[in-house]
Amino acid sequence: MKRIDNDLLSIQEARILVENAREAQKSLAAFPQEKLDKIVECMAAEVVKNARDLAVMSQEETGFGRWQDKLIKNIFASDYLFKKLKTMKVVGIVAEDKINKTMDIGVPLGVIVALPPATNPVSTTIYKALIAIKSGNAIVFSPHPKAKRTIGKALEVLIRAAEGNGLPSGAIGYLQTITAQGTAEMMKHNDTALILVTGVPKMLEAAHKAGKPVIYGGPGNGPAFIERSADIKQAVKDIISSRTFDHGIISASEQSIVVEECIADEVRRELRNHGACFLSEGESQELSKLFLRSDGTINSEIVGRSAGEIAAKIGMQVPEETKVLISEQKYVSDDNPYSKEKLCPVLAFYVEKDWLNACEKCIELLLNEGQGHTLVIHSQNEHVIREFALKKPVSRVLVNTPATLGGIGATTNLFPALTLGCGAAGGASTSDNVSPMNLINIRKVGYGVRTLEDITKISPPGSEVRSKDDGQFVVQRSGESSQDLKNLLVELLEELRTR
Repeated sequence: MKRIDNDLLSIQEARILVENAREAQKSLAAFPQEKLDKIVECMAAEVVKNARDLAVMSQEETGFGRWQDKLIKNIFASDYLFKKLKTMKVVGIVAEDKINKTMDIGVPLGVIVALPPATNPVSTTIYKALIAIKSGNAIVFSPHPKAKRTIGKALEVLIRAAEGNGLPSGAIGYLQTITAQGTAEMMKHNDTALILVTGVPKMLEAAHKAGKPVIYGGPGNGPAFIERSADIKQAVKDIISSRTFDHGIISASEQSIVVEECIADEVRRELRNHGACFLSEGESQELSKLFLRSDGTINSEIVGRSAGEIAAKIGMQVPEETKVLISEQKYVSDDNPYSKEKLCPVLAFYVEKDWLNACEKCIELLLNEGQGHTLVIHSQNEHVIREFALKKPVSRVLVNTPATLGGIGATTNLFPALTLGCGAAGGASTSDNVSPMNLINIRKVGYGVRTLEDITKISPPGSEVRSKDDGQFVVQRSGESSQDLKNLLVELLEELRTR
């Protein structure tokens, strides 16, 4: 009996998917914005009908998070996102300056390869599909192996709705024989224009080796700073609700709390009032052993689990109402798991003398892991808020809001996104909340408003070359005729033009 080689099957399937997507995108590229919008509207509406079933399926398949919170994310990534998308002009003429006679034309990139995570499989898949079709691109997915059934189901819902309303067959597709080799083949295929990776760090190296532009939504390690002027009750409420949302698996969620010494006791009391359990030194040490595997990767056994489930793993009993576990820490280091991203309702707690020291602690945490991602500050002091915004190595500074929902644009006016760019500091090509505008090229159109003669108008001898506000050049040089200078400048301009 011959053994089936799944790697070869996956590679072949990957090639076919990208080639079919390329052909479909040729038709899609000619669609006006109105036709694309109608398809996106139908996709979003169909997903809403299936949002609950997909949320339950996601939790059952992965074991991560709460289906009730996943349902909220699914609605956010479909209905809420569409309401934002429907007024956007992404393809065709997207901007026009009639005074200066310039235009911007949005041009789809082509075929996008998308890698969604196991932590947010449905919402991320919906979101990526909608922004890709909105911008006239084809998109092919490599589902995360731990969520392949759920992602496949979500994509079937999207494909059925889209193709039933005019989307060319093949414009949305997904790998069914999932291997690392097949995924790599998709990414490096000649017809792939862009790679969109969210929360799959193991594939990031292969994505960069593919030689294509990569948009990466990486791990977060966002601290939440509570400054002395903050509304402490509201700040704590925001942090707890954010850290427990879907059991803490959204990358924008708070990983640490940093407080000023003068309010530390009040913050501790308020945290306990909202269901926080502070760990002893011994309990903190035992729990720290669970966060990472021997190879340094996150232990999936605690990802997206409740505080009670996590405590039970170290033989610790906590009150039923416990929502988060908190470990008091002093130092930040690469070998301290409390200084890193923890995809579960566990928080580190740091006390600093004043806001200046707290500022440095936040920078330490962000440089340790999570550069370019997100930071939260709770404060009424606008000077301190602006100092934090100016100095932190992050792409998002959130003010007086839950980080989980603020970062993705639910409780803020940031673009609603499930891929949060980390900028150059985080190894990504953008710091945006990724939108359809990140999935197009902008073709610039400029009408002629001056002639060569206009820019070579000559002043009387005795002056120098300079440019005027209207773009014209004035040439003045002692001892030379204006005609000689004009000829010289024309020759120089012609040489530059032909280079």
